Amino acid sequence: MSRSGGELIAHVLHNHGVQHLFTLCGGHISPILVGCNSLGIKIIDVRDEANAVFAADAVSRITGTPGIAAVTAGPGVTNTITALKNAEMAQSPLILLGGAAATITRGRGSLQDINQMAVLKTIVKSGLAIRQNCDILPVMERAFQEAQSGVPGPVFVECPIDLLYEESLVRAMYGGSAEKNRSLNLKSKLFQFYLNRHVDKMFACDLDSMEAVRQDIQTPEWKQKKLETALKMIHKARQPVLIIGSQAMLHPKESTTLAKAVEQIGMPVYLTGMARGLLGAQSRLQMRHSRKDALRKADLVMIAGMPCDFRLEYGKAIPLQSKLISINLSKSDLSLNRKPDLSVHADPCAFLCALGEKGSFQDHAEWIQLLKSADNIREEKISSFAQKKTDFINPLLFLRKLDAFLDDHSMIIADGGDFVATASYILRPRGPLTWLDPGVFGTLGVGAGFAMGAKLCKPDSEVWLIYGDGSAGYTLQEFDTYVRHKIPLIAVIGNDGGWAQIARDQVEVLKSDIGTRLNRTDYHKVVEGFGGKGFLVEEESRILPTLELARDTARKGIPVVINLLIGATDFRKGSISM
Repeated sequence: MSRSGGELIAHVLHNHGVQHLFTLCGGHISPILVGCNSLGIKIIDVRDEANAVFAADAVSRITGTPGIAAVTAGPGVTNTITALKNAEMAQSPLILLGGAAATITRGRGSLQDINQMAVLKTIVKSGLAIRQNCDILPVMERAFQEAQSGVPGPVFVECPIDLLYEESLVRAMYGGSAEKNRSLNLKSKLFQFYLNRHVDKMFACDLDSMEAVRQDIQTPEWKQKKLETALKMIHKARQPVLIIGSQAMLHPKESTTLAKAVEQIGMPVYLTGMARGLLGAQSRLQMRHSRKDALRKADLVMIAGMPCDFRLEYGKAIPLQSKLISINLSKSDLSLNRKPDLSVHADPCAFLCALGEKGSFQDHAEWIQLLKSADNIREEKISSFAQKKTDFINPLLFLRKLDAFLDDHSMIIADGGDFVATASYILRPRGPLTWLDPGVFGTLGVGAGFAMGAKLCKPDSEVWLIYGDGSAGYTLQEFDTYVRHKIPLIAVIGNDGGWAQIARDQVEVLKSDIGTRLNRTDYHKVVEGFGGKGFLVEEESRILPTLELARDTARKGIPVVINLLIGATDFRKGSISM
């Protein structure tokens, strides 16, 4: 028996080192799932298609190999739109395999048949379609190339159901028996002739003789003069600031080299997004607070792997008299909102590593100490907020205790508004790629998929999913998935009974909390219904004992939810972004 299209796709994934495929089953994609399973690729079936893509996104970020999700046609594909757009804006190189109606029935009202390409073309980096069996290998290889070349992003591959099955089975389905065909009338015979011709075109190639040809990943290369100019600007600067964004972390295997390069360059650095944790928890160079004030005093700002978007006040956070170096894979992001003095169209990781290899840099000890002093003042303010009495538990107090409790191999997944944003000021990622947040799209609901992908990639790491009670409502059902597939992570739900991030300004400006109220739901009981373990924490004395119980429970292979009842503080008053 010759290979089916589903088996061929599975072989391509296997040859690219794919270890997990995330899915929600559907008849349109069954041959892909069975083919992958037969090759030892672990099938993780989730409860919502979006979470399959979020999990694939996490795999992409942590391993550097495109994560893979497969969903059925129509609503299966459309359910992934938010997750795909989040990956596109976060520049994550993943591949979505989407089922599609049979080639012979496209546009004729078959089940779940829509123009999926038209729906997704503004969402993904690239959309590719398999039209005949000859396309399977080149389309799949191109998908891997497209996902990782230039500015990485998600690629959608449309897979018609009749091209996923073995040829003889499809011919039997379309052709019927020879005896039956002899009894057909002329009109029916003409239609059968059309069907046979269609099948001949579908299966024009011998899959057993086809071989995959890998396509090179395309990355822009900088001129040596750019490196020399950057070095001169750095050497002239007296108060430089380096900002490193997620794009610099696209090569996980190079993270140690990148960290050494940053230390060698010696500029005080602010880490954002996936770059959090790059220098560990205690680096002399890393600043965690008061970035806006530091930028106001800087005479040189070097931004590696992020644009001047809302996070930098659309470029206004950097004084006009300051020199600006921008390093980015995206030509448009290089000069978004602010034209740099030196633009470097390049991989930020590679360029920073090249800078670090260029020898000695001046010591900015006095400038670093000035910024550290500002950091310490901010830490003291956080400490004072943590000591204030609130209804239930002060969230800052809890997060400070959690930060002290985390071990050196912890991974932190951020999914929420006010509680999670507070956590970003307090929790210190222990190493490179140990912090995952949605990115600039600000998507709620990423947590369950991200945590799933993280724990599967790093099974020996302790994965902490930091939820708001609003965001937990999107994906708490995935604890069923964690139980079935033995994914023992720990989720902390900051339960303040509302959408606090929105309520802060809405109540103050519009004098109404409409639409922002939630119940203080017994989330710990909900997760136990799925087979996990839940803990309720209502008072400070139970924080550390519960953290210990959660750790012990997870180490026994059971996923955990800590339902943390928290009070309100003014720590982030007026912090909404527009």
